[in-house]
Amino acid sequence: MTEQNVVKEKDLKDSFLAKAIKTIGLPTLIIAAFFLLVILTAAFLKQSLPILFSDILRRFGMNGLLVLAMVPAIKSGTGPNFALPLGIICGLLAWTIGIEMGFIGLKLVLLVSLMAIVFAIILGYLYGKLLNAVKGAEMTIATYTGFSTVALMALVWLMAPFKSKQMGWMMGEGLRETIKLDGVEAAQIFNNFLSFKVFGINIPTGLLLVFFAFCFLVWLFFRTKIGIAITAGGSNPEFAAASGIDIDKNRIIANILSTILGALGIILYSQSYGFFQLYSGPLMMAFPAVAGVLIGGATASKANISHVIIGTFLFQGLLTASMPVANQLFEGTDLSEIMRVILQNGIILYALTQVKGGGKE
Repeated sequence: MTEQNVVKEKDLKDSFLAKAIKTIGLPTLIIAAFFLLVILTAAFLKQSLPILFSDILRRFGMNGLLVLAMVPAIKSGTGPNFALPLGIICGLLAWTIGIEMGFIGLKLVLLVSLMAIVFAIILGYLYGKLLNAVKGAEMTIATYTGFSTVALMALVWLMAPFKSKQMGWMMGEGLRETIKLDGVEAAQIFNNFLSFKVFGINIPTGLLLVFFAFCFLVWLFFRTKIGIAITAGGSNPEFAAASGIDIDKNRIIANILSTILGALGIILYSQSYGFFQLYSGPLMMAFPAVAGVLIGGATASKANISHVIIGTFLFQGLLTASMPVANQLFEGTDLSEIMRVILQNGIILYALTQVKGGGKE
């Protein structure tokens, strides 16, 4: 092979790699390769792949709505919604009220979902007004808002006059930290709906259908007139303002939608696990959701439904598969948790480094 041909082949490879990185994104490629390596390692260690993939699909479905909640906020120009605990609090409050009212089963889930939407509209509106008052520092303010709301609600859980035996302590006042949903027949309702097995892999049909249905609704929303206006205001606010678009109003609408998705997301998440956690439970839940959408290829100013689906699957799949592999390779250690923290926060840090000079890429 001549030197000229070698140079051409090298240029072709470099061009292909550059295109792949630009199209898919460097974090996505790295995580996908790492995920494949972990799966191959699990197979080499003779772990049960059907059980592993069943767990991956379950975690993919139960975390999907929380990651989807990032899309409206990012599209509106306010960046990843680090105040996701606001929406989660709405869902948790709805759970406690629904159980206190004595509802069970599917009726409980539907009632809780309706109440969560009402709470999220109110809180999302107030949160959107706050973000409009602190333009340029949205992500910082969002983080503190989420943290402070969780701390405030810890007092509510202690002092709220709930009497239900499902939630209260046997002695003393206040609600338990972990409340099981088995006693109110609300655990795995969506997971078990139309579920079936393929090659030993359990497919949580109802759970996945709910997630994909909301993905479709959000995709549809951003093809309406108001959805296009929100996207335009987020990507090019100067042009949008010159075109007569009310950017502040659209930012509020987007953050209401994000808060609603967060509220419904924790309901889907809780019923899948079979319990929900109060007090400090919601504190750090925004970070894996942010990491998930960023792993899928989103940036601090651009996010699509495909980023949510790809990112949630890769992030949750890697975390799920890495735990048994790490535990078998390194007995007596907790490397899986260390890796989760490094992966999650590393991806967030990488995405935030892409925000240059106060503008967003």
